[in-house]
Amino acid sequence: MDNAYKKSGVDVVAGYESVELIKKHIKRTNNLGVMSSIGSFGALFDLSKYDYQEPVLVSGTDGVGTKVELAKELNIFDTIGIDLVAMCVNDIVAMKAKPLFFLDYIAVDKNIPTKIESIVKGICDGLEQCDCALIGGETAEMPGVYHQDGFDLAGFCVGIIEKKDLDTKSYIKENQVIIGIPSSGIHSNGYSLVRKIIKEAKLDLNKVYNELDHNKTLGEILLTPTRIYVNDILALNKEVDIRGIAHITGGGFYENILRIDDNFGYEINEDSLKVLPIFKLLEKEGNLVRQEMYGYFNMGIGMVVIVDEDDVNETLSILKDSYVIGKVSNKKGVRVC
Repeated sequence: MDNAYKKSGVDVVAGYESVELIKKHIKRTNNLGVMSSIGSFGALFDLSKYDYQEPVLVSGTDGVGTKVELAKELNIFDTIGIDLVAMCVNDIVAMKAKPLFFLDYIAVDKNIPTKIESIVKGICDGLEQCDCALIGGETAEMPGVYHQDGFDLAGFCVGIIEKKDLDTKSYIKENQVIIGIPSSGIHSNGYSLVRKIIKEAKLDLNKVYNELDHNKTLGEILLTPTRIYVNDILALNKEVDIRGIAHITGGGFYENILRIDDNFGYEINEDSLKVLPIFKLLEKEGNLVRQEMYGYFNMGIGMVVIVDEDDVNETLSILKDSYVIGKVSNKKGVRVC
């Protein structure tokens, strides 16, 4: 039976081998609520282990987009798993929720156990950063659907928050301060445009460009994992009344900051922004307009928090690398000027 299935392009034995290889990584992510190990039809998680009076579950799902194509081209697979986790848990923590558990979905044209292990190792590396457990997932071998060596990733995360701590839009007021937390790079949005620029400008992924980093190739910089902000935000939330949070993902500044409360305006001081060199290179080589780029990329700011003026100094002391980038206004919209 296995031989017949293998002739169709699906290697069941390789699937079993992949599971064995990833078990040691998954075990690293176990936390207080984990009740089952991988292999069951469903995964169990015990919420009663957590001290919440009126727990509300917050869920999110995401992928890493066409960044997987760069990973494939460079044959580096142990970083995009971190991206996958970050894209999900950063959305969860933008609601002030603590991530609890995670499930992954990996679809491939061919199951290569060591490749699957590298991806899952990255997922577990990311989950370890935020005390979130990998409790289940699926690896789907789909010849004929994905091209040779093609693959895709998706993740699903569940977090928890007290009902009384849920945000309301009434928290936002004029003259509150916008603080930016730096990104680690491009993160996991805009890579279709990035790849187009690289191709048309004939940039070399294996070359070290002096205007970027003397110690890393362009490819290594582009595969820098997305920063995970969970510990930063949860630590801040214990000490400061955060008025609003925005994860700067697809849609850049213009779309994501408005998701806090679109009844207000958000004035971003462009001179204050520490734009990363990779964005300057993309702007130049892609003949892009700087203002337009704020709608595509994070430009060096991966997360935004809004606090009262009296809480600015404490916020900056807790978030060591953060800095003030603007303020709330009564003029609707997001303006970078």
